[in-house]
Amino acid sequence: MPFCFTWEFVPLHRILIRMTMEKEVILGALKTVIDPDFKKDLVTLNMIDALEISDAKVSFTVVLTTPACPLKEKFRIDCVSAIHAVYPDAEVEVKFSAKVTSYKEKPAHENIKNIIAVISGKGGVGKSTVAVNLAAGLARSGAKVGLVDGDIHGPSIPLMFGVQHEHPKVIEKDGKQIIVPFEKFGVKLVSMGFFTDTSKALIWRGPMIASAFTQIMNDTDWGELDYLIFDTPPGTGDIHLTLVQNYSVTGIVVVSTPQEVALADARRALNMFVDQQVNVPVLGVVENMSFFSPPETPDKKYYLFGKEGARKLAAENNIRLLAEIPLVESVSQSGDKGIPAVCDDHNPLQKVFMSMAQNTAQAVAIRNATMEPTKIVEVKNQ
Repeated sequence: MPFCFTWEFVPLHRILIRMTMEKEVILGALKTVIDPDFKKDLVTLNMIDALEISDAKVSFTVVLTTPACPLKEKFRIDCVSAIHAVYPDAEVEVKFSAKVTSYKEKPAHENIKNIIAVISGKGGVGKSTVAVNLAAGLARSGAKVGLVDGDIHGPSIPLMFGVQHEHPKVIEKDGKQIIVPFEKFGVKLVSMGFFTDTSKALIWRGPMIASAFTQIMNDTDWGELDYLIFDTPPGTGDIHLTLVQNYSVTGIVVVSTPQEVALADARRALNMFVDQQVNVPVLGVVENMSFFSPPETPDKKYYLFGKEGARKLAAENNIRLLAEIPLVESVSQSGDKGIPAVCDDHNPLQKVFMSMAQNTAQAVAIRNATMEPTKIVEVKNQ
């Protein structure tokens, strides 16, 4: 019985690719892809992993500094173009993973890589809305996120997550009572609102507030977190001092509206953290209620509270403008319904809040790569 041979036709150019593709050449090509934030190439930054060559296919993983990286698609396009410049007919598969950085690979607090404080100089500017959507946006991107409602007198986080009638579990761990945080939309959250009657005024002096704040932080089983977001009260008071005296804060996000009266308060709050005694980095500014566009004429913008005030504040202080958020009714409706706007696929501002989260994550990565760890503040009694 004669032998039967099965022939597989392989184009000549693919045979040549198999014979000539080399990892060194591919890595050399990828050295032309520059990370615009760090001004270095992906190979030098150790961002290329699991490089494999199979037949005429090249596959590798780009290790990002955060899953919320806004440059992901740019990296994909640039990597494919770089390899095609040396192997025009190669099939290129670019995968992504993320390793969230902490400064000098030292966690901000135990197993929490980064602590971000969201601050404002005055109330009513949407600080809690920004904190909630920042936390939910980072979680939506794949990061491990926690959120602390630090507004002891006016906790709003439970309502904005739709858990205002819940009570967290308390378990015993290593002989200590530990709070188990609620988890919703991928965010682990704890609020003073879980432990008090929010319909009644909380009449506490400063030391009681500071004690409650540190207990919430230290007695919560956070697990491993990439980011812990603090929603602080308006102004610069006991909570802010307690925060910087007890924890190494990665950076702050300043929230303001465009009008001068809000910006003046935002400047004071910002100046507290950049003061030489405190010296906490500023990740950027978020301007809320930037403008109003009627639904029937979305291209028209009405600047009800002034124009580009936060943009000017950012320029004055050489810091980043993280987002300009329009005044849209659906944002407050989302908060009232317990669904953050960034988690609502039908909310017109979902992309705006997601971009804000990505820009903040990017600012954290740059801060961690270029600055020393934030020192815990020692405030001496005068």
